[in-house]
Amino acid sequence: MKRCVIVSIYKNDKLDYVKEALNSLYNQTLKADIFIKIDGEIDKNLQKFLLSEKKQGNIKYLDKREENKGLAISLNELIQKGLKKGYEYFFRMDADDIALPNRFEKQLAYLSEHPDVDVVGGAIEEFGEGIDYHKIIRYPLEHEDMYAFFAKRVPLAHVSVVYRASFFAKAGLYPTQSSTNEDTLMWMQGFANGCRFANVPDVVVLVRVSSDFFGRRGGFPKAWSDFKDRLQVIRILGYNTTAYVYAMAVLGVNLAPPWLKKILYLRLR
Repeated sequence: MKRCVIVSIYKNDKLDYVKEALNSLYNQTLKADIFIKIDGEIDKNLQKFLLSEKKQGNIKYLDKREENKGLAISLNELIQKGLKKGYEYFFRMDADDIALPNRFEKQLAYLSEHPDVDVVGGAIEEFGEGIDYHKIIRYPLEHEDMYAFFAKRVPLAHVSVVYRASFFAKAGLYPTQSSTNEDTLMWMQGFANGCRFANVPDVVVLVRVSSDFFGRRGGFPKAWSDFKDRLQVIRILGYNTTAYVYAMAVLGVNLAPPWLKKILYLRLR
């Protein structure tokens, strides 16, 4: 059973956070090979650290691209590398998050018990880095409930998922036309092409939330991009008019100032 975890690292990633993330992978009760793509120029100390980890055998595959091209392209390259090498399971992980020690074991056990499921996520626990913030986010557990939930919001946390190779055979790789919603469009492709979805009920990843988190979620270009992607999901998956109304409401939230967005995010998400 060959399994890997795919991680993209870019210029904003910090050495201390990457160390925490990798240590959480090293300490899993069930191990997975680590595949990393360096997406453009990064901090020299971080690059030196990654090269050292690769030399010690802690990182199975490490590749650097000189030009930053974005998360979707990086993940697609790592997936293609893994598929060529015969990997059957692909875990997602961000370079500043922390996987709980039994994450891989729990999710692989679920997939073993549910051979029809192509991708499984889990609950996440967000924690503030430099801000007073803490929230556990849970998602629907069963495929049908997740499809219904997707009419309003994404039905699983991108950083929490593990894919079977069968998911990519059915749905393809990450869409690259959106700079911010590669996961939303990936789930759309999955549902549209007969993939089966699930979530485990447990928290599997601790997600770091920085002080600029709510500010980065604002601005008209990103809000409009999110809105257009949401309209595509509604159209492709055949949701009703209520989904359009909710999409308009989310557009309003995304255009709100950061202080108001934080309040709404805590109450409504």
